[in-house]
Amino acid sequence: MPDLNNPNYLLTQQYKTAANLTSRVNIHARFSTNPYGWYRWVFDQYQCPPHCQALELGCGMGDTWKANLARIPADCQVILSDFSSGMVEQAQRNLESSGPFAFEVIDAQSIPYETGRFDVVIANHMLYHVPDRPRALAEIHRVLKPGGRFYATTIGERHMHEMLELPHRFDPGNVVDHLGVTGEFSLESGEPQLRTFFASVRLCRYPDSLHITESAPLVDYIFSTFEFNKPAEQRAAFETFVAEEMQRRGGAFDVTKDSGMFISS
Repeated sequence: MPDLNNPNYLLTQQYKTAANLTSRVNIHARFSTNPYGWYRWVFDQYQCPPHCQALELGCGMGDTWKANLARIPADCQVILSDFSSGMVEQAQRNLESSGPFAFEVIDAQSIPYETGRFDVVIANHMLYHVPDRPRALAEIHRVLKPGGRFYATTIGERHMHEMLELPHRFDPGNVVDHLGVTGEFSLESGEPQLRTFFASVRLCRYPDSLHITESAPLVDYIFSTFEFNKPAEQRAAFETFVAEEMQRRGGAFDVTKDSGMFISS
C-alpha cells in the first residue's frame, strides 16, 4: 500500500494529472445542497488590498479563480502554483486567456520568493499533504508582508464519513484511504499548528451536505480516493454494492460535509 505522505506517490499517482481531482470536484458540484457555492464562499473570505500580490500554493485546476473571474480586482496579481506540473498545466489551460495570472511549479516547503513579497497567501485543501508542515508554514509566514493574510481551507475529521465508510464495508482491511492524512491538518487540528506562526487565527465553517442520487459519481469518487487491493477486478462488484446501498436508502445517499477556512495574520 502507498505512503500517502510520500511526494513521489502524490506526483505519480494522485496528482500527476487532474483526473482524480476532477472526480472529487464533480460530486460536490453536482450534489451539494448549499445553493451558495463553495468557490464563491471561499472567494468571499479573501480580503485583497489595493495592488494585491497573491500566491496560491496547491492551486489544483484553478477552479476558485475560474468561478470568480469577474470579481478579481483589476490591480491584483496572482501567482498560481502547485507541486505537480500536471496540475499547473491544467490550471494554465483553464485560465491562461483571462485574468492576472502567472503559473509556477512550487514546493510549499521552499517558496522561491523574497521575504515580505505577498499580501495574501492561499493554501486550499493541501496542507495535509505537506510532509514538513512546520517548514511550509514558516515559509508562508516569511513571504507574507507585515499584516498580510494566510487563507487555508481544510475539512473536519468526520467530513463525508458516510461515504468513506463504504469501501471499508465492502472489503474490510484491504483498502487505504488516500485522504486519510487529512487529520494531520484538519478543522480540529489546524489551529494550534497555525498559532505557532501567526498571532491571529480564525476559523470559518461552510455549511453543506451531499444528496447523491446517482451511484456512478459516488463510485468514481471512491476510486479516485481509495487504493483497492485489486481495483480492476473489484470495480464492477463495488458498483453493484453501491447501487444496492443506494436502493436500500430509498434511491439517494446523504453525506455529511464539514469544510471551512482558517484565516491567519
